[in-house]
Amino acid sequence: MNDAIISAREVHKRFRLGEVTVHALRGIDLDVRRGEMVAVMGPSGCGKTTMLNCLSGLDEFDSGEVMVEGVSLRSMTDRRRTAYRAQRMGFVFQTFNLLPVINAVENVELPLLVSGMRPGEARRRATEALAQVGLADRLHHRPAELSGGQRQRVTIARALVNNPALIWADEPTGNLDTAAATDVLSFMRRMNQENGQTFVIVTHDPNLGAVCDRIVRMQDGEILASEPVQET
Repeated sequence: MNDAIISAREVHKRFRLGEVTVHALRGIDLDVRRGEMVAVMGPSGCGKTTMLNCLSGLDEFDSGEVMVEGVSLRSMTDRRRTAYRAQRMGFVFQTFNLLPVINAVENVELPLLVSGMRPGEARRRATEALAQVGLADRLHHRPAELSGGQRQRVTIARALVNNPALIWADEPTGNLDTAAATDVLSFMRRMNQENGQTFVIVTHDPNLGAVCDRIVRMQDGEILASEPVQET
């Protein structure tokens, strides 16, 4: 696929659990087009999160090849992979991972400051990112002062603040009620459509899958099917 932002071939991953070897990924082949929004679905323990971690460079894999924006992850040093993730990827997790002692805008600007951006520019970009997700009036609220849906929107703003080409999300609506989950879904879809950013989302939520372009279904460490979502 000439327009593939991710291209994985024959990816295998094994874990040792005591005396037992778990074959978590069994020859994963996957292409994701630039600007596509893909849901990865399947039963618990089928390898969804492991695949996300391996394809994003968060975790090593045993064999196979993963190309991201035309560059092999295996060819990168640990330092280069870390820098690449910071510059070109964003991550959204179920547990929010916000620092409780600083406010929303400080949480969002933190990765920019760590990467060496000037404080004034980091604050400007963090403020804009929070406005994008509808939290312009919550800049100075700490996580404990925000609802679950608002905290997840702060997490999304932090993932988007460096304008990444690729956003990985692992159960981003898992801890949210229906109304908050619907808001988060609409924000992610709008960012995908307006900015052309690629989303790969691990989820159990059929409502999330329904707003994506394609559903990849996994079982026992393998991809069973890849189905375009039918518009309703």
